[in-house]
Amino acid sequence: MNPRHIAWLLGVPALAGAAALGVRWLDGRTTSAIAPVVISQAAAETPATPGHSRILYYRNAMGLPDTSPVPKKDSMGMDYVPVTEDEANQPAGTVTISPERVQMLGVRTEAASPRTMTRTVRAVGTVAVDERRLAVVAPRFEGWIERLFVNETGQTVRRGQPLFQVYSPELAATAQEAAIARRAQADMAQADPAVRQTMAGIAAAAGARLHNFGIGPRSGSSFTLTSPMDGVVLEKNAIQGMRFAPGDALYRIADLSNVWLLADVFERDLGQVQPGQDANITLTAYPDRPFTGKVTFIYPTLNATTRTGKVRIEIPNPEQLLKPDMYATVEIAANAASAPVLAVPESAVLDSGTQQAALVERSPGHYEPRVVVIGARANGFVEIRSGVSAGEKVVVGANFLIDAESNLRAALQSFTGAKPASGQEKAR
Repeated sequence: MNPRHIAWLLGVPALAGAAALGVRWLDGRTTSAIAPVVISQAAAETPATPGHSRILYYRNAMGLPDTSPVPKKDSMGMDYVPVTEDEANQPAGTVTISPERVQMLGVRTEAASPRTMTRTVRAVGTVAVDERRLAVVAPRFEGWIERLFVNETGQTVRRGQPLFQVYSPELAATAQEAAIARRAQADMAQADPAVRQTMAGIAAAAGARLHNFGIGPRSGSSFTLTSPMDGVVLEKNAIQGMRFAPGDALYRIADLSNVWLLADVFERDLGQVQPGQDANITLTAYPDRPFTGKVTFIYPTLNATTRTGKVRIEIPNPEQLLKPDMYATVEIAANAASAPVLAVPESAVLDSGTQQAALVERSPGHYEPRVVVIGARANGFVEIRSGVSAGEKVVVGANFLIDAESNLRAALQSFTGAKPASGQEKAR
């Protein structure tokens, strides 16, 4: 076997890529054993149908710079490939494929159309207490705890429910002062108006001081402190018999009917997250139960180590299944573009690394490669800023196969140069 035979058997199928259907041997046999990988250019061509498009000339199937005005064979017995008028008039790089091969290759097209580019931003986060639904019980006076009514962490309490009973000398003195002022006011009901007004002021001041201590009902010399809100006791530092000072946090109570999810969103995605967007949440504790929430706030700081920013998502929690510090994953439906844009499926774009292209169907079986400028990507679609117009069909399946053949055709045109006039060149 001479070198040209080897080049035909090994070289050309590799150049043709996946553009054909089999390999033709010198004795006329065909094989499909390597057809999925390497294919001959000769098998890729379909002769023009008489009466549909006039044949201008015939070119060498091996890509050699040799054309003929009449059918002929090369030295290996391969037929020259006809070049029709339709094919010659196509833009540079356009490839023509017969209907049979279009179906066999699985070529699929889809029209470019305006689309709202919505992408999913994924992040992880933890459940936190809604800071607006958090209260701390910290007495404003010094005293001793005589009795505890709520003595368990995690216990549910109602607003106004007694928490503990205390004794405080300061509180007792203030209460006694208020009582004396009220009695004096009653005794001087018939006194001079100026005196009655003075006693009323003293009684009101003593009552205000007692109210400002934030105590509930009085029982003898002891006073009761109550819960400031409905919620759950998250922390309990109160112990029966202990002494406390003003400002000591004895209880921490939270309303968990609505909680926050603090999600860590990557810096590259922060610009697409906006308040009001919906979020789908999955928790490790409840993998089969979805939760929904809304983005309410984007924190103004960034973690320099992880390059993430905090995003607050509010989640209704009527059953109180969500507990502080639970781990969760979140998907935020974010708009990649502010308005609908022209978009095509991502599979339609061929990326060489330095530029992007798409194959446009000019007519059935005729495909033209075009350089495109792309924009935002979202959920399997990519924005087309230039190169393709709305309504034009682009190839979304088998485009790599067509692109390989298009590149081969362009190479053959550079080999053959100008098209010869019919009858000008004799067959060799």
